[in-house]
Amino acid sequence: MADAVPLPAGRTQETGVPLAAPSILAEAEISVSIRGITKSFGSTRALDAANLDIRRGEFFSLLGPSGCGKTTLLRIIGGFETPTSGDLLIAGRSALGDLPYRRRTNMVFQHGALFPHLTVAQNIAFGLEMKRVPRPEIARKVEEALALVRLSGYGDRKIDQLSGGQRQRIAMARALVNDPEVLLLDEPLGALDLQLRLQMQEELRRLHRAIGGTFIFVTHDQGEAITMSDRIAVMNAGRIQQVGTPREVYERPANRFVAEFMGHSNFYDGTVAGRKADGTGAVAVNGQAFPTRLPPDAMLGAKVFVALRYEKVDVVPEGRPGEGGAALDGTVEEESYMGSFVRRRVNLGPMGTIVSDAANTGRQETMRPGDRVRVRWGLDSATVLPA
Repeated sequence: MADAVPLPAGRTQETGVPLAAPSILAEAEISVSIRGITKSFGSTRALDAANLDIRRGEFFSLLGPSGCGKTTLLRIIGGFETPTSGDLLIAGRSALGDLPYRRRTNMVFQHGALFPHLTVAQNIAFGLEMKRVPRPEIARKVEEALALVRLSGYGDRKIDQLSGGQRQRIAMARALVNDPEVLLLDEPLGALDLQLRLQMQEELRRLHRAIGGTFIFVTHDQGEAITMSDRIAVMNAGRIQQVGTPREVYERPANRFVAEFMGHSNFYDGTVAGRKADGTGAVAVNGQAFPTRLPPDAMLGAKVFVALRYEKVDVVPEGRPGEGGAALDGTVEEESYMGSFVRRRVNLGPMGTIVSDAANTGRQETMRPGDRVRVRWGLDSATVLPA
């Protein structure tokens, strides 16, 4: 896998928030370059002037809700859709005139799309046979591909003799055997149950490390994208909202949509009630103020939007001191045991309800409805954005 290369700051299409710029990287570092691609289906615009550079050798995820344009963009890269306008470069050259089988890309679909009447080996060999690769080389490449996905010895099996996870691995082997510049993965884990999906996440990352190619992965699952990706592009309504590492996108969302889409957060509309030279200040929600870090352009009296992750909120018995950040008193409305964590819902009076998720260490104090508590979070815990 290629080493991470810092990207210069650019701007999102929609909000003017800093975003990775697609045109500054050295050409040799770029595997796929999407340049102003728009795609319309009749009066519906599925993609709106998308710009994106994907580095050679990275695991890159296109993340967003259904209908956001992520699969359309993947299909354009693979050659299964033609953009209305814009250009697509793969390995430094425009690929728009190339048919899918002439591009150095291969796609793995959600349900594998394997041929049920062929054996495992015949499925993997299919693309090589279409290219008229010599039979001895085909046999060697099929065995290498089976070993890569840890299914050596499965070549003679029928597809209906395989589990769901094994079928997806065979689909990946069929794609990888053609030595693509880019492997395109269209929600390949979406049809699997939770445990198998977690196993396949690990398997995909292992494959990526083993071959060092460029993987472009489409998903609507935020946890999946965060777990697997080197970088993520969050999409909505045909537009790229933010590009960054999983940590950047989760910890520093560029706009309200990203903040709401990524993970679980408390959301408040407020007003800047104080500002200091060091960038800290206060935000008031319905007259109830708390200290926080402020963005550089948030002036006194400005309307702002506050996002505060559940896991960054600490609930302790009333009377305990704050720790340099917010410390507000409230009343427990509900405590729920969620297995790996405990969720608490607390009423903060004028500010409304706040939710906290605390890791289950087995040592938590049980809190009951009506208990008076103190709710705390750090100065840098909340994300404050223009309203």
